[in-house]
Amino acid sequence: MSMPIAVAAGPAPARLRAVDAPAPAEREQTEPRDAAVAENWELVRAAQRGDTAAFGKLYDRYVDWVYRYVLLRVGDRHLAEDVTSETFLRALRRITSISYQGRDVGAWFTTIARNLVFDHVKSSRYRLEIVTDEVAEPGSRGSEAPGPEQQVISKTTSDELLRSIADLGDDQRECIILRFIQGYSVAETAAIMQRNEGAVKALQHRAVRRLAKLLPSGVR
Repeated sequence: MSMPIAVAAGPAPARLRAVDAPAPAEREQTEPRDAAVAENWELVRAAQRGDTAAFGKLYDRYVDWVYRYVLLRVGDRHLAEDVTSETFLRALRRITSISYQGRDVGAWFTTIARNLVFDHVKSSRYRLEIVTDEVAEPGSRGSEAPGPEQQVISKTTSDELLRSIADLGDDQRECIILRFIQGYSVAETAAIMQRNEGAVKALQHRAVRRLAKLLPSGVR
């Protein structure tokens, strides 16, 4: 999926004063231990110093991820492309405002996209009418071992899954998308949805039970 945005167009952002490095004990608590997550946050810090190429790398790594989330939420390719482009333009303008808080930077991009989706669809309701070859396998990002709820999601085909997800309520649908299609952890999902982890777990449980009833009888 190709949706180039002008991450390097116009004057480059002014170079920023480097943030003082944390003391060793503090660094241990505020820097990610996962190598891939740490690498992404290094790109964030480089972008904060005015390195537009670093932001371009972040764009390349997350554009398809954000697009898939938006497409699942709005069900319209053109709108999904517009929202995805605006997500990264807004992220570029706000890149100096973020710091590591225990999550991959992808959760921040998704939060921006989520707010933009609300702006676009709050006055209308969209049904999911999605070409399934644009949607990756459910749970492809997560590293957690699949539990019984994940198995409910994984044992059905993408088109059956999407048709059933379309009939969930807004909150339940978003929870399912974030947890099992995007593969975010409970903590990341809670941050994106602006809820506590207990609320997300309860919402997930209700959503999966509802989804199991909506799925065709042959795949329950």
